[in-house]
Amino acid sequence: MNLLVIFRVAFRALARNKMRSALTMLGIIIGVAAVIAMVSVGQGAQASIQEQISSMGTNMLFVFPGSMNQGGVRGGTGTTTNTLTVEDIEAIRRECPSVAMASPIVRAGAQIVFGNQNWNTSVQGVNEEFPQIRKWAVQSGEFFTEADIRTAARVAVLGQTVVDNLFPGADPLGQMVRVRELPFRVIGVMAKRGQGARGEDQDDMIFAPYTAVQKKLLSITFVHFANVSAISPNATYAAEQQITDLLRQRHKLGPNQESDFSVRNQTDWAESAAATNQIMTLLLGSIASVSLLVGGIGIMNIMLVSVTERTREIGIRMAIGARSTAVRTQFLIESIVLSLLGGLFGILLGVSLSLLIPQMLGWPTLVSVTAILGSVFFSAAVGIFFGYYPARKAAGLDPIDALRYE
Repeated sequence: MNLLVIFRVAFRALARNKMRSALTMLGIIIGVAAVIAMVSVGQGAQASIQEQISSMGTNMLFVFPGSMNQGGVRGGTGTTTNTLTVEDIEAIRRECPSVAMASPIVRAGAQIVFGNQNWNTSVQGVNEEFPQIRKWAVQSGEFFTEADIRTAARVAVLGQTVVDNLFPGADPLGQMVRVRELPFRVIGVMAKRGQGARGEDQDDMIFAPYTAVQKKLLSITFVHFANVSAISPNATYAAEQQITDLLRQRHKLGPNQESDFSVRNQTDWAESAAATNQIMTLLLGSIASVSLLVGGIGIMNIMLVSVTERTREIGIRMAIGARSTAVRTQFLIESIVLSLLGGLFGILLGVSLSLLIPQMLGWPTLVSVTAILGSVFFSAAVGIFFGYYPARKAAGLDPIDALRYE
């Protein structure tokens, strides 16, 4: 027999039992579809988290106040809030070569009132570099300037959620809003940002000069934390070390004293999130791969049944000159065909599920070409692995015993 004849015989044998062949492929179809869908869900979640982290800004570092070990009692980040000053942030901008920009952040909760509308939101006091640090565009109007910072001007830039609740269908630019009974003039509206990495609504806040928030809303001289942007993604760790050394020097901390501040690198968060999601994706893919294994066992079972049913046919072929190699190849091809056809239908089903999941469940998905190619390869491997034993058994039959088989 040549290879073309072997393929023809194999397909004819599968076509004789269409229902059984279809049910045998079903295990592979479900397995491949499950792998593709689960990997797509995992990679979609990973891409979504990375996008949310990136939306916080580029080359970002956060400087938080902390507390020292006092009387044997240790406090973590934010336990005390008055260890970070505006002068510290200005020194970081001025003296750290790897730092491009830095903005003090002062936060206050407030009821915002306009006319007969009111909304409880967060007021963030920042400087003029904040939009560049966070890569956050101003949709309309303008952001406040360095002059507004120096004069502690009562001007505000609103997030889109605040605009929707205070100015439904109206233009907020130039309007006066009351923040804790103090009038602030609206000079701009930030572009819609959506949900943040921690699930918060980034558009539900207003921005004002940090000097105005410090002096007129909170009556404080320190800052709650700072946003810092490094000169490049590769410079974030250098910037982190420079900031740490500078603040320890400014705060006059000895070699054995703990820092009364902390510097957090967004790159660490991104890498940690990527590693966690990669593990979750592998876990989901591994669980789904079990169904592929079950489908392979189903193929082996059916092929063994097929060998038993066709023992007499095998004996006749071998008696008229078919070699054992041709018989083995025929049954192996039948097994591979079942696996590959199941794999192709599984890919179609898996991609379809990956496209339907965001619409039905709202989960982000990302169809992986690697998962598709891996599923094809795995399908062929399943056919070869689980088909080899039945094919070998068929090729090893004695022609005389096979002819006598009833």
